[in-house]
Amino acid sequence: MRAEFTLLGATILLALVHIFAAAGAKTRQYGTKWNTGPRDEELPPLNPRAGRLVRAQANLFETLPLFIGALLGAAAAGRLGWQTTLGAHLYFWARLVYLPLYAAGIPVVRSLAFLVSLAGLLLIVWALLFG
Repeated sequence: MRAEFTLLGATILLALVHIFAAAGAKTRQYGTKWNTGPRDEELPPLNPRAGRLVRAQANLFETLPLFIGALLGAAAAGRLGWQTTLGAHLYFWARLVYLPLYAAGIPVVRSLAFLVSLAGLLLIVWALLFG
């Protein structure tokens, strides 16, 4: 199997980690009754760490469909190569370190990790369009 698809699978698992990290933090704050209920009531703002985990998940989910689409498009077009391999590595590993950086509230390095993931995504798109 190509490295790009292994990294795609790993990124999808990472998305599940994001979901459960955010949901777990919210449940710790609001309680199990909230988690298992209809969640209709107004709630106080999330504590800083839980809020960061929710925002980290939202940030991943903004680019994840683009990553999946670009990678599958490049595969369908027969344009997998060094650019897609490097791009998938950059995207995955940067997204992997992004979560703990954001959860810990580390500002500048977190933004740099996002930019590295974006560079990886753009490499894949470049290969799709011009490969």
